[in-house]
Amino acid sequence: MSNTNLEFNKNEDAMKLVMSDLRRLSEQIKLGGGKKSIEKHKAKGKLTARERIEQLLDKGKPVIEIGEFAGWGMYEEQGGCPSGGVVVVMGYVKGRLCMIVANDATVKAGAWFPITGKKNLRAQEIAMENHIPVLYLVDSAGAFLPMQDEIFPDKENFGRIFYNNSIMSSMGIPQISAIMGSCVAGGAYLPILSDEALIVEGTGSVFLAGSYLVKSAVGEEVDNETLGGAVTHCEISGVTDYKMKNDEECLKTIRNLVDKFGKPADAGFDRATPAKPALNEEEIYGIIPESITSQYDMHEIIKRLVDNSEIEEYKEDYGKSIITCYARIDGWAVGIVANQRKVVKSKKGEMQFGGVIYSDSADKSARFIMNCNQKKIPLVFLQDVTGFMVGSRSEHGGIIKDGAKMVNAVSNSVVPKFTIIIGNSYGAGNYAMCGKAYGPRLIYAWPTSRIAVMGGEQAAKVMLQIEVAALKSKGQEILPEDEKKLLDKIKDKYFKTLDPKYAAARLWTDGIIDPLDTRKVISMGIEAANQAPITKQFSVGVIQT
Repeated sequence: MSNTNLEFNKNEDAMKLVMSDLRRLSEQIKLGGGKKSIEKHKAKGKLTARERIEQLLDKGKPVIEIGEFAGWGMYEEQGGCPSGGVVVVMGYVKGRLCMIVANDATVKAGAWFPITGKKNLRAQEIAMENHIPVLYLVDSAGAFLPMQDEIFPDKENFGRIFYNNSIMSSMGIPQISAIMGSCVAGGAYLPILSDEALIVEGTGSVFLAGSYLVKSAVGEEVDNETLGGAVTHCEISGVTDYKMKNDEECLKTIRNLVDKFGKPADAGFDRATPAKPALNEEEIYGIIPESITSQYDMHEIIKRLVDNSEIEEYKEDYGKSIITCYARIDGWAVGIVANQRKVVKSKKGEMQFGGVIYSDSADKSARFIMNCNQKKIPLVFLQDVTGFMVGSRSEHGGIIKDGAKMVNAVSNSVVPKFTIIIGNSYGAGNYAMCGKAYGPRLIYAWPTSRIAVMGGEQAAKVMLQIEVAALKSKGQEILPEDEKKLLDKIKDKYFKTLDPKYAAARLWTDGIIDPLDTRKVISMGIEAANQAPITKQFSVGVIQT
């Protein structure tokens, strides 16, 4: 592909600008509660959450952060909650792939906001699905009391974490907790429900109620260290297993413990010698259009993501609005299901819109997904979809039935699924292409992504019609200029929700990545999944043919 092409260069510049803005925001988020909070935290002799993780991980090995943008733009009245107040990464410790969950005590003393609970549960979900060990670095003041009603009682709230601790233990998934700061009330159960617990002298403490509450409840005068410090729990109660002098010794000990873990099971996914794409990966920047409505050939993206740029396309001349193909990514065999974003000609000679799922494409995709399950090949979904085709011709052709086949196949798939949202992700297209509700092991978005029930322009016009009709029913006269102002207001509000950061903040995705990190995310995801042998038989149940 020529780099002198004007449109290519324009797209490339736009992507580089977006990535630059994203990196600046990332650096800001990584400061947690801010420089003053970090200084206060370190004055206690403690490392920050990210410093702890850095010391725990193997040097020079790849790492994936999960939920980096969690909480972005949320809880502003409470001062914000950068990264959800907890840092979560999947990386290597003594060569073993682990999930690390570290409370960030520079953010409201590590207090749990609703998004904090959701992010912790997502970390546990990934660990449970993939049978990978979890290392908890605990330093939290407990639930954020002003929002306790949103974090405490429901099924997917705070208590579910301890439920998962117990389930993972029964599954034989190793869990190690390090108490490196406060650990109070219900949160005290997390480290003790782990297989082993370490506690740092002078800074670590764990108890069901702190000294102030103890005095209020039972009238006893006692300091926190005597109540639940390292000496108390390692020498008297026996609650914790290792007494550590400082953060550094604690993290070194965790590495030594992980080093003794037994070898994980193997699910049997095929891996050959990894190879780079033959085509230049960086050209992705110029291929992806600046406008989300513009066309491009998804083949060109795929060939810059897969080893040697080689694919074996399944039903190449049928159902052309979706590409289905076999390939390898970093050596791993994969089946790719990707929306074609350029206008194509169907088998009947009809033109099909790019990014739209037609009956033949849905049928082809369902068959391909079944084949991948039969052959034990992990699935990769590359989303840039505006939805299923509508209109009388599609309805008469059974688009709902064919779409249901595809949704059924995705839902019942037993091989691991990974989703990358490249561009649009609208309506039922999000579901059929393995959106968050369909259990992808990992789901990441490119900066060019958009997630919504429908496109911004269409949604704004629909909402305008509804609002204008409501005003007219009340006898109000709507002038053209009033209608335009109303439309602009609706569009402004709706388009804010289309920002990929909005989705990442709410953990609809696991994060926003540089397109050049896509291979790493998929490769590490499959490596993790390979530790969880498939025990369920693939079956699609009832599908109308």
